[in-house]
Amino acid sequence: MQATHLLLEEPIRMISILEPSKSSFFPAMTKIVGTLGPKSRSAEVIEGCLKAGLSVARFDFSWGNGEYHQETLENLKNAVKNTKKLCAVMLDTLGPELQVFNKNGAPIELEANAFVTLTPDSSREASSEVLPINYAGLAQAVKHGDMIFVGQYLFTGSETTSVWLEVAEMKGQDVVCLVKNTATLAGSLFTMHASQVRIDLPTLSDADKHVISTWGVKNNIDFISLSYTRHAEDVRQTRAYLSKLGELHQTQIFAKIETIEGLKHFDEILQEADGIILSRGNLGIDLPPEKVFLFQKAAVYKCNMAGKPSIITRVVDSMTDNLRPTRAEATDVANAVLDGTDGILLGAETLRGLYPIETISIVGKICAEAEKVFNQAAYFKKTVKYVDEPMTHLESIASSAVRAAIKVKASVIVVFTSSGRAARLIAKYRPTMPILSVVIPRLTTNWLKWSFTGAFQARQCLAVRGVFPMLADPKHAAESTSATNESILKIALDHGKAAGVIKPHDRIVVFQKVGDSSVVKIIELEE
Repeated sequence: MQATHLLLEEPIRMISILEPSKSSFFPAMTKIVGTLGPKSRSAEVIEGCLKAGLSVARFDFSWGNGEYHQETLENLKNAVKNTKKLCAVMLDTLGPELQVFNKNGAPIELEANAFVTLTPDSSREASSEVLPINYAGLAQAVKHGDMIFVGQYLFTGSETTSVWLEVAEMKGQDVVCLVKNTATLAGSLFTMHASQVRIDLPTLSDADKHVISTWGVKNNIDFISLSYTRHAEDVRQTRAYLSKLGELHQTQIFAKIETIEGLKHFDEILQEADGIILSRGNLGIDLPPEKVFLFQKAAVYKCNMAGKPSIITRVVDSMTDNLRPTRAEATDVANAVLDGTDGILLGAETLRGLYPIETISIVGKICAEAEKVFNQAAYFKKTVKYVDEPMTHLESIASSAVRAAIKVKASVIVVFTSSGRAARLIAKYRPTMPILSVVIPRLTTNWLKWSFTGAFQARQCLAVRGVFPMLADPKHAAESTSATNESILKIALDHGKAAGVIKPHDRIVVFQKVGDSSVVKIIELEE
């Protein structure tokens, strides 16, 4: 193993802590998902975000209309062209999210020990006495003593910008609550979360279906983040809906786990979903605070063993208003990387935060430092042991490629793939070096027209730790001669050289299919 890849179990040399952090073309192996919004939607800011390490752009449809998000997406496309950096698009659904409306937008002052009424009557004005909500069934769902949280873009219950309510009584469809902390609610829309209360609304709402069938189809979205996933059936129904639309049958579904119900059915959800988002904001309300870290560690481990990406939310909340994270937040990001997470999702920090570019940059730097001390050897043993024997042919070759790359101290692993599956399998074993995933387009037909697949598969690798995709020229799609493969390999190596990850005399591990077989070879570069 390279000297820079220290094992955390060994004493870390103090001198390595004092060395300045090195910047590189790949800011970190861990991927960063950033939510684009008011403070991060101009082409100029998005360019800065991409250069800082943004891999996936998240469009949150719990607010804003299709037109607003379309403008942002057009800016993203321009930024991608200008920076020549790939970026995937994630549509985040509204789902059964409870919301409070403040039509006139005036700040609402709530005093501790006062009472406030939650009402489904949307004709009433929001005030310190009444908060109109979007759900008529709340009075039937809650009981005396239940906890409800209200705030802009989630909340902890102790902030001055969000409020913690205790259910006192039900009056028809209204719910009267005791205010537990003094707070000012600013804005026109707030999220509401009733702790451990079953909300009888569909996971994929009619509004979500409309957005997916219009905005989603028009923009060929790469990922759907399925909010409030509660059962595996939620994922199956969403997949059936995407298949029905036709154009989005390749779109991956990331199940967002944010309630006790989703946590109880985690294993079945993981089996159905393409990836998991651990929504620690809502989970931190549904679970006692001391249990959140346990869920994170258990869930990330299960995702790692299944070879499916896990993404963690709510990491550097304080950077919404500050240029530096707190010490605890920086440690939290590093620990998520050491747990084995694939990505970090930034919400308010990039959506309405004052420093979107700096936030992405700092989170990337923390991830990169944590990756240097990630105990790959222990992780590799654990992963191999977990896999059922006999291993599948592809899994066996993928794990061998990683072992070989570590033994020969390769600078990169180059993998040729058309579906992205081989790259994801190699990433499952968490090599210490980048995986250059060369996606070879395939020519397909639906009997009406011919089209190339590949762009989707390349972008979808952007949610997987350690994988850096590039799309091969479509003219190579129909050919698979050794000469063609050599020319594609040369392009991939040139890309690696330009990125600064490949130098003269480096060893490279190449994984590719030759006929029906998968082959791993080691090449040593000349001058």
